[in-house]
Amino acid sequence: MKKYTVYAASLLLICGWAALPFKAVQCAHKGENGGALTVSSPAFGSMQAIPPRHTCDGENVSPPLRWSGVPKNAKSIVLICDDPDAPVGTWVHWVCYDIPASVDSLAQAVPTADVLPGGGRQGVNDFHAPGYGGPCPPSGTHRYFFNIYALDAMLGLPSGKIRRDVERAMKGHVLDSGELAGTYTRK
Repeated sequence: MKKYTVYAASLLLICGWAALPFKAVQCAHKGENGGALTVSSPAFGSMQAIPPRHTCDGENVSPPLRWSGVPKNAKSIVLICDDPDAPVGTWVHWVCYDIPASVDSLAQAVPTADVLPGGGRQGVNDFHAPGYGGPCPPSGTHRYFFNIYALDAMLGLPSGKIRRDVERAMKGHVLDSGELAGTYTRK
């Protein structure tokens, strides 16, 4: 019995130590705010259809977005919208960065200018254009993920950067993140 108790205690100790790095990584991914960053849109709900107005079949204007739960020590916000269901691989629809942490929303129909109203910059999407490029799937239903990241720094990148550049600059600065996913099916 004593041998079993020592074995069980050793196993718990080893498992406990082995779990520590994983837990730390998991918390670092969620951010110090514990995953409290939420993203929403008055135009569509989670995994609901994105209205045609915000797609290539309509006016192709950006949907309104709101976020809350940004950590108090955040300095900037990054937005990346992509479609992982595109036939050529993940397709980037929108990249915005250096949005001041005090900003908690983007209005509908954000102009495709280099600088965002209220501060921040827009990158180039996979349509090779600045700003938002709406859903335009060739067939089937696709998912579109609007990811918001709260960072502990301003990136200081010039306008017109692509997703890869922004993600590289974000490395080690993400405090928290949140996501809103919508769908779109072309008729």
